[in-house]
Amino acid sequence: MDKFKQLQSFVAIATLGSLSAAARAEGVAPAMMGRRINALEARLGIKLLLRSTRRLSLTSEGSDFFEEAQRILRDLNDAETRIAQGSVKPSGHLRISAPAGFGRRHVAPLLPDFATSYPDLTLALDLSDRLVDLIEEGYDCAIRIGELDDSQIVGLRLADNKRVIVAAPSYLGRHGRPNTPDDLAQHNCLSFGSQGNQSKGWLLKQDGLVRAIRVKGNMACSDGSVLHQWVLAGFGLAWRSLWEVHEDLACGRLVSVLDEYAAPANGIFAMLPERKHLPLRVRLFVEMLRTCYATPSYWETH
Repeated sequence: MDKFKQLQSFVAIATLGSLSAAARAEGVAPAMMGRRINALEARLGIKLLLRSTRRLSLTSEGSDFFEEAQRILRDLNDAETRIAQGSVKPSGHLRISAPAGFGRRHVAPLLPDFATSYPDLTLALDLSDRLVDLIEEGYDCAIRIGELDDSQIVGLRLADNKRVIVAAPSYLGRHGRPNTPDDLAQHNCLSFGSQGNQSKGWLLKQDGLVRAIRVKGNMACSDGSVLHQWVLAGFGLAWRSLWEVHEDLACGRLVSVLDEYAAPANGIFAMLPERKHLPLRVRLFVEMLRTCYATPSYWETH
C-alpha cells in the first residue's frame, strides 16, 4: 500500500476527527481508510489512533506523529508549488553543448539577451566538436549538425544546413578546378576528421542519386576553425557548411566548386534527452533558436 496515501489518510482522520468524514473528503470507502491506518500502524509498530464505537482519539505517539506528518505534507506542498511556479517562470541551470565553430557564431551571441530576459536562470555553454552524451554527462540540450544516428535521444530540426566544396583562389590557380565529382580524386581534400559524417565521404548528387565520394588528402582536423584556416591558406579543398564560409565566398577569399552536384541540405538539430516533461527553460531556449534560425535575414547577417 502506498506510504504517502497512508500518511495523507492519517492526517485527514486526525484533522477531521472521524474516519467516515475523512473517507468522504477523499472520496473513498471508510473501509479503505481503515485499511490504510492499519497498514501504517503495522509498518511503524505503534498505535496511532484509539477507536471506539463513539469516538476517535490520538495516542501520545499518534499526536507526535501527527505533527511530523503535517510538516512532511506541508513541505511537499511547498515543493510542488515551487516546481509549478517554475513551469510559468523559467529558473534553474541550463547546460548546453554546441559545436565549437557554430556555437561561437550562432549560439553564444544569442545567450546574453536570453539570460537577461530570464534573470532566475543560469547558463553554461560547452563548445566542443566532441559528441557529448546528453544523459550521462547531464546536458539539457546539444546542438548537432548532420544526420542523426542516436535513437536514445530526441532531435528537433532547427534549420537546414547547406554544404559547399570550397577552395582558395590560390589553390585553384595551382591545381585547377574540379569539374566532376570524380575529379576530386586528383585533389588534396582537407577532411574534418571522423566527425560530421565525413568519414562516409563527401556527399554529392550525381545522375539523380546522392553519392558518398571518398576523398583523400594530406591533412585532417577535428576542429572546424582550423580546417577553415587551412582552406583559406590554400592548402586544399574542403567541404564546409555555408554558414561558415558565406562571407569568404561573398568577398572572394574562397570559391565554391561543383555547385551543380550539391547534395540536399542536412539539418541543424537541438538534441534533447526526451521530448516529454521538458523544463520550461529548455523549451524556451529551443524556441528562441528556432525563431532566430527560421528568419532568412539572420543567415545573411551572421
